[in-house]
Amino acid sequence: MRSWMVLLACALGAAPDASRAAFLLVRDGAAAVVITDPRDAAVVQIAARDFAADVERVTGSRPILRALAVPREKNVVVIGTLGRNRYIDRLAAAGKLDVEKLRGSWETFLIATVENPSRGVDRALVVVGSDRRGTAYGAYEMSAEIGVSPWVWWADAAPLQKNELIVPEGLRKFGPPSVRYRGIFINDEDWGLVPWASRTFDPQTGNLGPKTYAEVFRLLLRLKANTLWPAMHHASTPFNRDPANARLADDFAIVMGSSHAEPMLRNNVGEWTDAPEAFNYARNREGVRAYWEQRVRSNARYESLWTLGMRGIHDSGMVGPANTDDKVKLLEQIFADQRALLAKHARPDVEHVPQIFVPYKEVLPLYEAGLRVPDDVTIVWPDDNYGYIRRFPDDIERRRAGGSGVYYHLSYLGAPLAYLWLGTTPPALVQQEMTRAYDLGARRLWIANVGDIKPAEIGMNHFLDLAWDVDRVRKKSQREYLAEWCAQTFGSKNADELAAILDEYFRLDFARRPEHLQWWLPGEMPRGSSLSSTEVNERLARFDAIVARVRALAPSVEEPQRAAFFELVEYPVLGAAAANRRYFGAERYAQEIDHEPRDARAAAAEARAADAEIHDLTAVFNNQIAGGKWRYMMAPEPADNQWARFRAAAPSLPAEGLAQEGGRPRVPADPHFTASMEAEQFASQSGWRFVQGLGRGEGSMLADRDGAEIVYELDVPPGIHSIELGMLPLFASSKKDGASIEVRIGSGAALTVMLEHAVETPAWAHAVLDNELRIPIDAALDAGKTKLTLIAHGGGIAVDRIHLLPGPPHPREAAARP
Repeated sequence: MRSWMVLLACALGAAPDASRAAFLLVRDGAAAVVITDPRDAAVVQIAARDFAADVERVTGSRPILRALAVPREKNVVVIGTLGRNRYIDRLAAAGKLDVEKLRGSWETFLIATVENPSRGVDRALVVVGSDRRGTAYGAYEMSAEIGVSPWVWWADAAPLQKNELIVPEGLRKFGPPSVRYRGIFINDEDWGLVPWASRTFDPQTGNLGPKTYAEVFRLLLRLKANTLWPAMHHASTPFNRDPANARLADDFAIVMGSSHAEPMLRNNVGEWTDAPEAFNYARNREGVRAYWEQRVRSNARYESLWTLGMRGIHDSGMVGPANTDDKVKLLEQIFADQRALLAKHARPDVEHVPQIFVPYKEVLPLYEAGLRVPDDVTIVWPDDNYGYIRRFPDDIERRRAGGSGVYYHLSYLGAPLAYLWLGTTPPALVQQEMTRAYDLGARRLWIANVGDIKPAEIGMNHFLDLAWDVDRVRKKSQREYLAEWCAQTFGSKNADELAAILDEYFRLDFARRPEHLQWWLPGEMPRGSSLSSTEVNERLARFDAIVARVRALAPSVEEPQRAAFFELVEYPVLGAAAANRRYFGAERYAQEIDHEPRDARAAAAEARAADAEIHDLTAVFNNQIAGGKWRYMMAPEPADNQWARFRAAAPSLPAEGLAQEGGRPRVPADPHFTASMEAEQFASQSGWRFVQGLGRGEGSMLADRDGAEIVYELDVPPGIHSIELGMLPLFASSKKDGASIEVRIGSGAALTVMLEHAVETPAWAHAVLDNELRIPIDAALDAGKTKLTLIAHGGGIAVDRIHLLPGPPHPREAAARP
């Protein structure tokens, strides 16, 4: 929990002896009055109302809200913005409240207790922001400190009840944030958010509208985020089609942007009504420009991030130019025309209008071919859709006035395979990549693709925590962060055990996501998994173990928290475990039916039972949890046959009559010997860092500097002839310098291996699905004891495992050879 919370949340029955200077927020069923200035921003009034409601959630006592310039009560909470709240400004002018650190700051706030602030007032608890969002964050920070999770609505995380709330004396400062603009992209919403909103939460609107977006905005503020790229698929009503959405965003002080495929806040999927082929700037410049100008006129008065450039109608390449040079020239003309529209309708000095350019997918090679982006425009570097950032700013780019940002995926629909069902990207990977990006200068905008929000709660929380205070969060391992998050969400009682369960869940799913449990790609012939019998049995045993821990813990979860426990822990852990039992049970059946039919039929029964469990768990989620609040929200992947070229095939299970209980499901003996050493089992190292939770064992070893050296002592059994390095498929920190690893076996000559992998190649596809790039080493390996020395050159080098193999690399793995 946060360190300043000393007396703030007192358990039921407690009777703390508060000092005279402490502020009594709630005592004996009475809550302090909360006042705001009616001249303050709308978001301040919203946050104040939410804070009062949160106090009632915790204590049963709801503070009275008053919008007035001068308090009348003895004990008051004052929530306001510097320069917009007359009472706070008077306190500052009288020297009773030190606000100098707020002046000119971005989204910064203070929480302070003030004795005898004015005539007739004994004590005040003042929450003051440097700007409207800073004030709102301060109010929601108070909510968090009294025990209200940011997920109180979106995941039904009910706070523990308390009968008194006492704020210790003093002044505490928060902010400014590490990253200026921080937010999410709602995407691929067809299978969760849209069905739920249109049929359960807001059937009158029949889609995503102001009622739904109000809850999204409130969640963003609770997480200290400020930016939203709204939903944009065919299934969604375009955000700006209803002007009430933009007005509401302004009330909540949310900065609206649009994705890489939607320049100038235009949802091309739902708003471009001309023929698709007319969305061609080379042939229809005036028509497309008029289309953009209409949005600039209507939304210029709001706080926005304007996406520049152009792609196709829906996440496809720009149409028109046939070659790279022509595409570059056209994009530079598009930049000029878009900025002229902003200068005309938003602000003449266009360099002060926030603008971004996202070189996503096929656009990145155009940038690297010489595309000139105006200096004040923020370049938002993309990951490869699987959590590995493709490009980082270099020395020249770090000096750009517009700076850099990152567009990151926690959910994805695309090749080689989608992952839309469960949130499985480990916080350790997010933290590794986002802190690397931050250190290399990407600090202006961080956006995470979170799909439907619901499956990505932990990842979204962690991503935005990093964006708010990167130096605080980066100090924590994955396990430590999860323990903190569980304590804030469920209380401290079971936090360590919940963190251990979730840590293991993320590590197991990092080895293979539940949505990726097939070892062939769409369009290929089906084939079995690449796991050995030992690996399969160990994987299933580890899942069984955390399922048992979840079920053992469930009875101790108090009833108000049962819904959150199911949504955030029970459903993902049990669902992922069942998906693995289903896949490997079906695979066992196919392998054994001709040789061990009794065992094969038992495996079939296990697979069918696991499939039924997934359906049962999902039915509980959709129909029972929180009284049916989330009906139609959850859909296991693949939910339907749309976008089949990007999605795993529906599970193929043995027919009911072919399954039979009573056998002994097992994996047939593996005829091939393999051995793996975890990277953390080194003999010595200099310049490498252990990253807990990032890898198949306890974690991975990451090179922290050029020339970092790590040594392993190998005991090579007879028959082993080759080594492969199991690397994380990271991209080099510097595109110019690249990354390489120097390998020496015993006293042999050193080999230098370049660590390169190109996106959308077969080697990359298998690397991101396995979260491992296997690099074969061409060197003689004799039986007996020897040393393996690895020396890193360049940034972005992480070793997960060392594989000892009896023969040459598998043909598929050999594709990764540099």
